[in-house]
Amino acid sequence: MEINGTISAVVTGGASGLGEATARALAKAGARVAIFDMNADKGEKVAREIGGVYCNVNVTSEESVIEGFKRARAAVGQERVLVNCAGTGNAFKTASRSKDGTLKHFPVDQFDRIIQINLVGTFRCIAHSAEGMLTLDPLSTGERGAIVNTASVAAEDGQIGQAAYSASKGGVVGMTLPIARDLAQEGIRVNTILPGLFNTPLMQAGGPEFVQKLGAQVLFPSRLGNPEEYAGLALEMIRNAYFNGEDVRLDGAIRMAPR
Repeated sequence: MEINGTISAVVTGGASGLGEATARALAKAGARVAIFDMNADKGEKVAREIGGVYCNVNVTSEESVIEGFKRARAAVGQERVLVNCAGTGNAFKTASRSKDGTLKHFPVDQFDRIIQINLVGTFRCIAHSAEGMLTLDPLSTGERGAIVNTASVAAEDGQIGQAAYSASKGGVVGMTLPIARDLAQEGIRVNTILPGLFNTPLMQAGGPEFVQKLGAQVLFPSRLGNPEEYAGLALEMIRNAYFNGEDVRLDGAIRMAPR
C-alpha cells in the first residue's frame, strides 16, 4: 500500500514513544493521522505538529473506542491503516515471600488490568477498525487496509514478574495469524512487531546510567532501539503488500535473561 495523502491512519498510544514516532512517520509520508491516547496534553501537541487529530480514547472502554473512531473518521476519513501501540505493564511474582516472611500472590485484578489493556484493548481496536475498512473499495493492489500490532519480546522471553505482561503480549502474537486469516478475503493484512528494549519515556525515566546498562545487554548494536526504527518497520509492513500474518522481533538479537 502506497502511503500518501489519500490514506488515513489511526495510531493508538500515539502521544509518546513508539506510537508517536509512528504517527510522525505516517504523517511525513503524507497520511492523514488520528492519534488515540489518554494523555490529552501530549496527544494534542503531537496531533497539532503533524497536522492530525487527537482523540481521547481508553482502549479498555467499548464506548470510548467507538466514539474515538467516529471522531477520527469525521476528521481524517475512514482509516486504511491501524497501528496499535497503546499498552502498559507491571511487575509481580506469581507468589512470593516478603522479607518478614509474609506470603503473597500476584493480585488477580492487576493481572486482569494488563490483559484488558494490552490484549483485549488491541483486539477491540482491530475489530472496530476492520469493520470500518470493509466499507472501503479495494486499492489497485486488492488491499482494503493494513493493521500493525505491538507485542514484545516478552511474549517469548518473559522475565520474572512479567506473567501478566508476557501473557498479554503472547496473546497479541497468537491472534495475529487467525485475524489475518479472518480478514484475508477482504484484503486487510495484519502483522505484529515484537520490540525489544527501546528508548522510550518509560526507559528514560530510569536515568542515563539505567539506559546505558540496558543498552549494553543488546547483542548488536549495543544500545536501546530508537522509536524511529520501530516506525520504519511498521511502515514497511504497511507498504509491502506481501507482508501478512507475521510476527517479527525487532530487538538487536537480545534474548532476555530471567531477571
